[in-house]
This record gives sequence, C-alpha cells and structure tokens, in this order.
Amino acid sequence: MNRSKLVLGTVLCALLIFLIGWWFTIDKSSPSSVVNELSQDTTLIRPYSPVLGPKNAPVTIVEFFDPACEACRAMHPVLVDIRKRYPNEVRIVMRYAAFHDGSDIAVKILETAQLQNIFEPVLEALLKSQPRWADHSGAKLDIAWAAAEDAGLDIEKAREQMKSPEINFVLTQDAADIKTIGVRQTPTFFVNEKPLLEFGAQQLMDMVSKEVESTR
Repeated sequence: MNRSKLVLGTVLCALLIFLIGWWFTIDKSSPSSVVNELSQDTTLIRPYSPVLGPKNAPVTIVEFFDPACEACRAMHPVLVDIRKRYPNEVRIVMRYAAFHDGSDIAVKILETAQLQNIFEPVLEALLKSQPRWADHSGAKLDIAWAAAEDAGLDIEKAREQMKSPEINFVLTQDAADIKTIGVRQTPTFFVNEKPLLEFGAQQLMDMVSKEVESTR
C-alpha cells in the first residue's frame, strides 16, 4: 500500500512539474509573437527573407519585387512612407521575383548586402540607379555594382559570397514560391497574408492602415 502511494505521489509530482513548465512557456508568448513565429517558414515568408522594420510587428507587408522593375521603384517611396507612419506596427518582408534581364545578379548583390548587414542602403542605391543599369536595351550590371559599392558593399567579398549555395538556394526557393502563389507581376503585395487586389499606392496605404487599426 505504501509503495502504491509512493508511486502515485511521484507520478502526480512529475505531472505537476510538467504543467507548471507548460504554463510558463505559454505565458511568455503573446498571440502576435506566436503568429510571427509560425509565419516564418511559408510560401509567403521564408526565414532568410530580408525584413525592414521590427521583426515582431503586428502587421506584415510581403512584397514580391524585382530590383529592375520600374513599378517597384515607383512604389518604394510609398513603403518608406508607411514605415514612417507606423514605425512600430509594420514590417516589410522582401521576396524576389527576378523577371527582368540581369535581375538575378541584382538579387545576388542584395543578398550579399544582407550578409554584410547593409541590405537597406544597397537596396536604396540599386533602386536610385535603376534607370541607368536596368536599361531596356540590356542590363548594365557594372553600374549596379558601382552603386552597391558606393553604398558600402565590399565588392571583392561580395563577388565571392554570391557564389555560395545558400544564395543560389534563395533564388531557387523564391522562384518556386512565386509559381506556387501565382505571382505574375511585380510588385505584388500581401498584407497580413491578404493579397492587395487593386494595385495602387492609396489602396496599399488604406489596406495597411485598416490592418494597423485592427491590432490596436
């Protein structure tokens, strides 16, 4: 009898310890942080995707973009404005859709910039110089490289980094994801996993504002 009580007591004690540990684990995770964690490896968001803004922001804009895309360049100031309006509530996840001539190299330049922790300055430099390097007659990538170097990219190091299997994997995976999702043009936007159905600066702003308000 005493042995049975001892075994039962040991089991109950172990169960109690488990439940306490489980409770504290749950208590430390807010709903938004759980959603962020779960959304980090989907066809919309990959763990390697560059993120502009707070990584735990409640509103996520996913942009499928092409560094050589004129419309992407035109929409970029809108995204900058959104981040200024909602510095703590919005993050932008960048996905690549290398549809244009030379875009694959431009993407690799951006990925090496991410490795060197200067993704955003190089992105800004490539978009600013885009009319000169993404010419309709053919990509002039020496201009793109020069712009990236002016933004602080270590070119010699970048030319080695861009050969890595990891960067090639990023291009391959993003290409597969855009096929799965059905992205056919750039830029294509999703806000908290909802597609922007009517393209336009005001439409994107309105959609983001609505999502931000819903989190307050």
